[in-house]
Amino acid sequence: VQLQASGGGLVQAGGSLRLSCAVSGGTFSAYPMGWFRQAPGKERDFVAVMTRSNGNTYYADSVKGRFTISRDNAKNTVHLLMNNLKPEDTAVYYCAADWRPLYSNVWRNPQYWGQGTLVTVSS
Repeated sequence: VQLQASGGGLVQAGGSLRLSCAVSGGTFSAYPMGWFRQAPGKERDFVAVMTRSNGNTYYADSVKGRFTISRDNAKNTVHLLMNNLKPEDTAVYYCAADWRPLYSNVWRNPQYWGQGTLVTVSS
């Protein structure tokens, strides 16, 4: 299984970016896919997850109302639309997937990770 993230870049505060993650080598339609991020000098934190295709979505409190996660089954991809970006959203964003079902908003240690894509928000 390989995950390839893309879409990061430099954006001004208040702007938007859309991250994408293409998955190959496996189908996760019935399993969770989502995003984590790691800011400089900090631990990797949960951002958003969709428990399965068209399943429940959960977000970190810090991004609720600004970020939207979606999945495209046909293309085996997961997206993260980030609106109203803030400087504190600056981080490397990692997509993740898991073949263990998720039934809550607590998602730790996914089995598979992408390589990360850098998002920089300037003030």
